Amino acid sequence: MATQINPPRGMRDFLPADKRRRERVLATIRKVYASHGFDEIETPVVEDSERLHSGMGGDNEKLSFAVMRRGLEQADLQRAADADDALALSDLGLRFDLTVPLARYVATHRGTLPNVFRALQIGPVWRAERPQKGRYRQFVQCDIDILGEASSLAEAELLIAGADALGALGLHDCTFRVNDRRLLTALLDWSGFAAEQQSGALISVDKLDKIGVEGVTAELEQVDAAAAAKLRLALEGWAPVLAEGIPLSTESVLASLPEELRARPDAIAAAESLGGIADAVAAGGGGALVYDPTLVRGMGYYTGTIFEVAHPSSGSSVGGGGRYDGMIGRFLGQDVPACGFSIGFERIVDLVEERESAAEVAIIGLYDKRMPVDALVTLKASLMARGERVRLEARPKNARNLLERAAAEGFTHVAHLREEHLDDPHSITLEPLG
Repeated sequence: MATQINPPRGMRDFLPADKRRRERVLATIRKVYASHGFDEIETPVVEDSERLHSGMGGDNEKLSFAVMRRGLEQADLQRAADADDALALSDLGLRFDLTVPLARYVATHRGTLPNVFRALQIGPVWRAERPQKGRYRQFVQCDIDILGEASSLAEAELLIAGADALGALGLHDCTFRVNDRRLLTALLDWSGFAAEQQSGALISVDKLDKIGVEGVTAELEQVDAAAAAKLRLALEGWAPVLAEGIPLSTESVLASLPEELRARPDAIAAAESLGGIADAVAAGGGGALVYDPTLVRGMGYYTGTIFEVAHPSSGSSVGGGGRYDGMIGRFLGQDVPACGFSIGFERIVDLVEERESAAEVAIIGLYDKRMPVDALVTLKASLMARGERVRLEARPKNARNLLERAAAEGFTHVAHLREEHLDDPHSITLEPLG
């Protein structure tokens, strides 16, 4: 019995039609981002293990794939086993996102980059996830980041560019939800959570859409019952309006906060920043933004504005990002303002409707096996010189199955190639497929 051979769990092969579809979507994203002034860069797929486990990647650090050091001896393996420290055997790891490599990249090349750098990165990343529908161990990320811009211009440019890219793909019904980590910190302070409790409390709040107010409160009662009860008042107050969405403005943000928070300087600064972003995005032709006071974003490195993108055809967010001003400074020794936006490529690629390209002519050139090779390559070159895509196929006894498969793969025409066409390649007749 033949053994079934599959890719590693959580990883996929792509057939030619799938690969072409993915590349068309990526080409659209690249074109839009280039028009917004972003420059594409590339970083290695591996980074130093210490860098990947420096505390900047949140829970993703636990999911990183380690690369074992070369030249290990039995004694090294035994010491690592005795210390229960598998990372002692690793000096490199596969990147689990594109943000940590970008921070290292900027620190490495700071002297040659402009003061404000707009970076585009597209590439695969790896996480040791438990494979399930829509969650893979290898997947593509599409990131844009603005480094060196401290004002809300960075957020506005990212949100407008992201909306343009999604719109160019036909995804016009996206909702951009926005919050600010400073408001979340103020809320937890007001509730009574100590500074060292707040990171864990945010993890619980981030589950609100899955376990509801009751579930979040139950988790937080284990940390501080009085603080959990106070936070619950805010969560219950927001519940009726979250479904409809709160339009983003300085006034609406402040009005949604518990009354005691509305006069806090940090809350006012965050609300004014969010209102400014909303005004800028509207002026730049971007879509309406929605304020979501319960939006957390799981990564611990966010320091200010955070945002997520939802689409009615997807059960999960299709994009997101935020400001992470403290990350690059950990490599460089001086703080560099930073803000980024990422499209969830694997989530949007199946939402994009296939659109026929009237300009592309893809030809199957059918030939008799008796035709000389030099004649075949000459005719193929002639067709390609006209800007057409050509694939040669020997004519079978029954060409129907071959042509049906070719049509499914995106070929549009068939040409029956003969030696007499050498004298006048333009006499080749193209017959439509399908």
